[in-house]
Amino acid sequence: MLSLRIDLPSGRIGPGKIRLLEAIDREGSISAAGRALGMSYKRAWDLVDALNKLVGTPVVDASPGGYRGGGAMLTDAGRDLVADYRAIERAAQRAAGTRLAALLQRTRAAG
Repeated sequence: MLSLRIDLPSGRIGPGKIRLLEAIDREGSISAAGRALGMSYKRAWDLVDALNKLVGTPVVDASPGGYRGGGAMLTDAGRDLVADYRAIERAAQRAAGTRLAALLQRTRAAG
């Protein structure tokens, strides 16, 4: 398995932030996504805020809670970010596949 972190001039995007965006898309709220991933609402919100700043535009459109409850959904920028990250991840996996398989074989033989 390959884990990918992308360092950009404005910050880092990695699997945790992408999983959070996917959970927000699936759950329909930041707090529910945080719970699903075992993180606090504050931690989830801080990561969303960091992504908003990194991308330069909101990646999540959140409406406040209250009596009827709030909600959140990915913006086009958020969906594009997830799609780009996952495409880069698949390309890296394909490119490294043979070498990763060889490394796995060697580490199994040593263990």
